Amino acid sequence: MDNLNFIKLKQMALKAAERIGKPSFYNDYKSEVKISSELLKTNIHLKKCRSYLDESLMGVGHGLAHSEAVAVDTGAVIQAESRLYDLNNKLVEELIIYAQIAGLLHDIRRKEKDHTIRGSNEAKKILEGFHIGSHYKGYIATAIRNHEAFKEVPESENKIAKLISGALYDADKFRWGPDNFTTTVWLILDHGDIPIDMVCNNFTENIKYIEKIKETFRTETGKKYGPEFIDIGVMIGNVIYEEMTGILKNKDEKLKS
Repeated sequence: MDNLNFIKLKQMALKAAERIGKPSFYNDYKSEVKISSELLKTNIHLKKCRSYLDESLMGVGHGLAHSEAVAVDTGAVIQAESRLYDLNNKLVEELIIYAQIAGLLHDIRRKEKDHTIRGSNEAKKILEGFHIGSHYKGYIATAIRNHEAFKEVPESENKIAKLISGALYDADKFRWGPDNFTTTVWLILDHGDIPIDMVCNNFTENIKYIEKIKETFRTETGKKYGPEFIDIGVMIGNVIYEEMTGILKNKDEKLKS
């Protein structure tokens, strides 16, 4: 895609996102997101996890910024779900950290085949040096293994394992919404230098694929708020698609004249 069209389309996507507004999850759980964000900056385990992240192994659009966004939202989902699970405050704070570890490490082997399995195995190695319970290390590794969409998920060991796994999955799939169309797609296009006609030809099928994720959210919080993330992303995507078709139409008319 030529640079001028790339810049134009990206700016349109950002303006559309600003016009539509953020998903309501961020208003309804503003304080939970803030708590999660602060822990991500200050907790010693999370700082240590970040040091293991190598963007060259994580894939375009799935690097540190993506992992941190997933970690923050995973922690917020944990807090939202904890009310349903009736968990005490001390345990909730611990679970936020463990879920954020899963969020930071979930795409650590994103570029490799079977990245969830390889990422889970890598997380197990990394967590050997962490002073946390062995059962929690297992929950984190399992959550990473089970975060891929449209895959059969084995029954969780217990409700805490299920909570961590579900929170990671849902926070990761929140990224299929606005983030996908304001950030990820542009990183991929910039990296791959893909022609605009190829992007346009595949766009509607990709949108349909993304919409299917609405039925897969796992936690009660994800089921309530996740579809809105996807709907907002699709709205932004439709703005991009309409503009791309206009660009291609003008291009064809110029060639014919």
